[in-house]
Amino acid sequence: MFEFETYSSGSHGNLYKLTDGKTAILIECGLPISDIKRYLDFDLSVVSGCLCSHQHLDHSKAAREIMYHGVDLYCGYEVADAMDLSGHRLHIVPPMAKFRIGTLTVLPFPLEHDVPIFGFLVASESGGVFLFATDTYYIRPRFSGLTHIAVECNWSREALNPSLNPARRKRLMASHMGLHTLKSFLVSNNLENVREIHLLHLSDSNSNAERFEREIEKLTGIPTMAAQRRA
Repeated sequence: MFEFETYSSGSHGNLYKLTDGKTAILIECGLPISDIKRYLDFDLSVVSGCLCSHQHLDHSKAAREIMYHGVDLYCGYEVADAMDLSGHRLHIVPPMAKFRIGTLTVLPFPLEHDVPIFGFLVASESGGVFLFATDTYYIRPRFSGLTHIAVECNWSREALNPSLNPARRKRLMASHMGLHTLKSFLVSNNLENVREIHLLHLSDSNSNAERFEREIEKLTGIPTMAAQRRA
């Protein structure tokens, strides 16, 4: 079954690791390569690839360096174009086209943001089904058979900073998922096999981690963890 580890989550940079016990991958590479190497104990050979959702630097900063250090990168063509990436470690993946990394089958699907972006549905040969979706204000597909969910919960109206600049407030609400929208998404999916929910990309000043965990657990009955930034 899957194990999901958060190293960094939020606008300061995003880096996660997913493993089914046989194949390990990174999801996002939005930190300096020195930090990524440190988090992986200076051994990038432990991961078989890296999924990059979109071109914003808090998700793609180390894309070039990841490949230089021998890790295959899987992303949409917009990421490669924006960052001028090339080489045999680069894999351009189209939306809704499955591909394999070791024992994992990955389906990239479109999300709603201010640039083209993927969510990822990852299925393991062992039977686990993992959903990853961040930097989106809405998730159109509905899913069944999920065992693990890692999804954005960036803000809530109750937690919004009253001094937030109106332009930033508008962008926040139009490009990142709020608590209310996440609740609606969760109850519209079949969650009977879900073992845990991870809340990602919480805003530094417009969220409340303990409250978000409590409300999602109350709604779903599923253990819920808000991603915390590691030192």
